[in-house]
Amino acid sequence: MIKFLDLNKINQRHQKEFQEILSQSLSQGTYILGENVSAFEEEFAAYCGTKYCIGTANGLDALTLILKSYIHLGKLKEGEKVLVPANTFIATVLSVLHAGLEPVLVEPNPATYNLDAISIKSKLSDEIKAIIMVHLYGQLADVDGLRTLTTERNILLIADAAQAHGASCNHGKAGGLSDASAFSFYPSKNLGALGDGGAITTNDVQLYETLRLFRNYGSREKYKNLVVGYNSRLDDLQAAFLRVKLKQLDSDNGQRQDMAKYYLEQIRNPKISLPYYNGSKNHVFYAFVVEVENRAAFIEYLDKNEIGWLIHYPIPPHKQTALQQFSKLNLPTTEQIHKRIISLPISPVMSYRNVETVIEVLNSY
Repeated sequence: MIKFLDLNKINQRHQKEFQEILSQSLSQGTYILGENVSAFEEEFAAYCGTKYCIGTANGLDALTLILKSYIHLGKLKEGEKVLVPANTFIATVLSVLHAGLEPVLVEPNPATYNLDAISIKSKLSDEIKAIIMVHLYGQLADVDGLRTLTTERNILLIADAAQAHGASCNHGKAGGLSDASAFSFYPSKNLGALGDGGAITTNDVQLYETLRLFRNYGSREKYKNLVVGYNSRLDDLQAAFLRVKLKQLDSDNGQRQDMAKYYLEQIRNPKISLPYYNGSKNHVFYAFVVEVENRAAFIEYLDKNEIGWLIHYPIPPHKQTALQQFSKLNLPTTEQIHKRIISLPISPVMSYRNVETVIEVLNSY
């Protein structure tokens, strides 16, 4: 069986260091907002090319706290509209709702699955006060076009970079390409913790100081609360694990890119539509997503041939029971994408023998 993602194998590479970290943590007894959190925040900010990084409990909190902080700073008002890609993971939409704002769902570019300036320009109105661009599956959205649009209209550009650690373009890396960016360190991510975790990167000192308040009960000094805050802090232990894995992130991403290029060169089956990739570092392949006409039959075939798979994601947000208020939206591109997509195995610890097997199985479908 070729696993979709072998997390045990990914993390076993660092087992000795992780055990030493755990031993140090037990002896030091510092578990919340310790030295490792501060050090990781500095290192990840430097990696992303930003002045500031704030560790959070998870990626959803990271997005929500960005929005809540902008409301606190007067750059957004409750009830205002935020444009969001319709085919994103539900967390992006939930963050807008949790912040007391109104999500406006728009169709992505069907080739890249991401927002681009050309396709959304007609959807923008004076009521839209922010855009959340999602770097879905590890591929940067249309950063240049969206930055131009938001600058022209004097609205906020926020990035959901939960799947794009290390993706880069001429302007820098994911995390430094917008007013603020949210990351998730869920274990399956390219930079994954051994539990939940998240972070926010920005160059805005006012936003940074506000976020530091909001993530810690609205407090700078213990038991003195300045705003109605939250409890959303990156664990010191997880920060220590992430510091170890950050050193290998670019190498791991390079292996993912090499595997993706090989897939794209060698998979030759008209029944399988391959993902768009321009060969640059703008895609770090958190997922290698293909499209098929009859997904159920394709899954049955993969199972029979012991090839792991996952669907990112089987149900679009506007069709989820939790978001029934959006159920009548006309989003045919999004619905078509979610009916056809399926993710294939790709990871830095996957052997090329297994890659060859996946290719052979797909070409025989």
